[in-house]
Amino acid sequence: MNDNLFIENLKQSTGMRIFLYLVILLISTLIGILLAAVFFTGDTGIKIGQGISSICMFVVPPFVYYYLTRKEHQMQELGFRSLTPPWWLILIGVAVMFVCIPVTTQLTTWNENLSFGKNLTWLEDWIKSLEETAKAATEKMLNVDTIGGLLLNLVIVALIPAIGEEMTFRGVLQQSLTRRMNPHIAIFLSAAIFSFIHFQFYGFLPRMFLGILLGYMFYITGSLWTSMLMHFVNNGTAVVLYYLNYNGIVNIDPDHFGATESLWILFASALVTSGLIAWSWWKAFWKHPDSPKMSRQNIQGQSFT
Repeated sequence: MNDNLFIENLKQSTGMRIFLYLVILLISTLIGILLAAVFFTGDTGIKIGQGISSICMFVVPPFVYYYLTRKEHQMQELGFRSLTPPWWLILIGVAVMFVCIPVTTQLTTWNENLSFGKNLTWLEDWIKSLEETAKAATEKMLNVDTIGGLLLNLVIVALIPAIGEEMTFRGVLQQSLTRRMNPHIAIFLSAAIFSFIHFQFYGFLPRMFLGILLGYMFYITGSLWTSMLMHFVNNGTAVVLYYLNYNGIVNIDPDHFGATESLWILFASALVTSGLIAWSWWKAFWKHPDSPKMSRQNIQGQSFT
């Protein structure tokens, strides 16, 4: 009886739900940090420890939260649903990640050139120093010369974040916001939080842009499998590019891959990217009167009732 009362209180109180999730997140994150610090040393150990920390921060909390607050269908309500027709829209999502590269890279360049003004030069210098330190650590991690190192990086940098971050920001956050506001606003807001939580000011715009694309394709297909695959493709491409560049197989700048000065290429990239998203929306929701649009929206809307 007490358990039932607790669950009902959670369903009625947004504050209690937020508090519970934050408690789960804090405990799980601390456990992850402790495990990483105590049991993993050396370069490979540090990578594994980072993977453990990511799992504890992004994968464990959503699972625990839904287990505690939902009586049944926890996995489905979290977002692990079968792809609704047309199922092949997941392939459109993957194509979007490649088509958007020129736009994403241009946003990176613009973001890197943003200035705080003369009065805040000290803040700008401080943020840049932090991000340069983080970039150096990232390059040290990704610059490997063995296939084993490449595969480990794909797991740590691409696979685990693709699973955990999509569960957290799309499966939990976006679905919660979708119930309370227009889905477009929910997608943009969850993408902004997704970008902010990485604490990299000079990468905020491109990361938010990618979060918007992930959010739309998740909403359109109704399945985390779509956004997870897209996220993995994006991160995995960067991992492979670092490997190829470091080993002299190609001569590129992985952080500015796809950079172009052609306005026509940028325009085409933006047009095709937005066109694929719009076409996917039309294909899933409007072309087929019998599409599961309403049932999908109901599932997403009821995730936090």
